Amino acid sequence: MAGRIAVIGSCMIDLVTYVTRMPEAGETLVAPSFEMGFGGKGANQAVACARLGSEVMMLAKVGDDDFGANTLRNFAAEGIDCRFVERVSGVSSGVAPIFVEPDGQNRILIVTGANDRLLPADIDRAAAALSGSALILLQLEVPLETVYHAIAWAKRHEIPVLLNPAPANPALALEHLREARFFVPNQSELSLLTGLPTDTAEAAAAAARTLLAAGLASVIVTLGGEGALWVSGDETRLIPPLAVTAVDTTGAGDAFIGGFAHHYVETGDIDAALIAASRYAAQSITARGTQRSFPSATAFAAFCAQIPASPPA
Repeated sequence: MAGRIAVIGSCMIDLVTYVTRMPEAGETLVAPSFEMGFGGKGANQAVACARLGSEVMMLAKVGDDDFGANTLRNFAAEGIDCRFVERVSGVSSGVAPIFVEPDGQNRILIVTGANDRLLPADIDRAAAALSGSALILLQLEVPLETVYHAIAWAKRHEIPVLLNPAPANPALALEHLREARFFVPNQSELSLLTGLPTDTAEAAAAAARTLLAAGLASVIVTLGGEGALWVSGDETRLIPPLAVTAVDTTGAGDAFIGGFAHHYVETGDIDAALIAASRYAAQSITARGTQRSFPSATAFAAFCAQIPASPPA
């Protein structure tokens, strides 16, 4: 099932501050360190796929500032086809101030900037290149009309779609999502979209089943340190977590999706892709940063080789 992965989505510059704790209202604290890196859910997922060896095409908008120029250079360095990453005059690139606490948990703000200028017409202009894709990845850091248009376009061209509904948007209309092959929220996103509790795996599975009842094909729920859930048809299955020491959880969801997309396109095996995705996300949180924490195919293979084999059933 090998083929190219197309990512239609966002680019951001991550502005990461590592804190001892978050300040109270009106309080000023000294933070230990600051780093700047490449981010945005679309760009992160594209880089994760490319690091693992996939052929990747990116469709996005960046500003006409230094951040935009650097983003294009980063895509080129990662071997990503960025012919359809356009610079928008007079608009800033997207940025994401991120605050990381000592236990690795993070809080993120996003300023979408040029990402808001990615429109349905941009998909139509890239149609010839997109038509050769084996899988299209989408997120919600670009306009909803663009997401809906991409899903409808992919249906007409019989290309499977993975939609990551992040950041969660209560305006998301489920009737536009029924043609997506994979719907991949985390627990908080699933709760916001369904209005149901998702604090346990059982509750998350029940919430996911309401989405199946609404016509979605399958749901993969990322559960952080508790693993992930696959919910489709009559099947509900837990993909167990891999125990690691978390340094920085920023980008773990994008690492999961990139790992899943790469292995699914490479093998066509959903079960194997889910296990690989869980492991890839686990390895990513053992290092600081977002894209910089995503391991190469060689580093990931070495990581997996150290995982003890499961005992025979």
